[in-house]
Amino acid sequence: MKEEDPARPSYRLPEGTSIGHVHLKVSDLERALSFYRDLLGFRETQRYGTQAAFLAAGDYHHHIGLNTWYSKDGPPAPKNAPGLFHTAIRYPKQGDLARVLVRLRDAGYPLTGAADHGVSQALYLDDPDGNGVELYWDRPMEEWPLTRGGSLEMYTRPLDLEALARMLENS
Repeated sequence: MKEEDPARPSYRLPEGTSIGHVHLKVSDLERALSFYRDLLGFRETQRYGTQAAFLAAGDYHHHIGLNTWYSKDGPPAPKNAPGLFHTAIRYPKQGDLARVLVRLRDAGYPLTGAADHGVSQALYLDDPDGNGVELYWDRPMEEWPLTRGGSLEMYTRPLDLEALARMLENS
């Protein structure tokens, strides 16, 4: 653990703080809605004409905002420049991650990767504008891998996609 700098007062976020939503610049609103709403299953909660839309999982006001205010018909952001690496969307159950994997496969939507991180299982893909998206499921905390010293030990190992997809057959 890093020692605190006595010259700077210590501050930590209050317990219960969370990241509420991500707002993405997109080049084509309808194309982005086809991905986030129609393929991934987010619910559209509000629309501002042809320029912006807000989407949610469940009954929250919005988890994802999409807009074309500065980006309409623009090219994707370069991969080798500062910016968003990916938006991570956590699924409540492993079977939910299996279901979205099968949905993506059935739609012919390509993955850019898949990994077992010890604490989670993750699928990686890009949205139509090249924004990275991680779809993942967290293992229960009591199953997270720890070092001999008790620290969290995350890793990146191949995820068996066939075994994940077969979960649906066995449920």
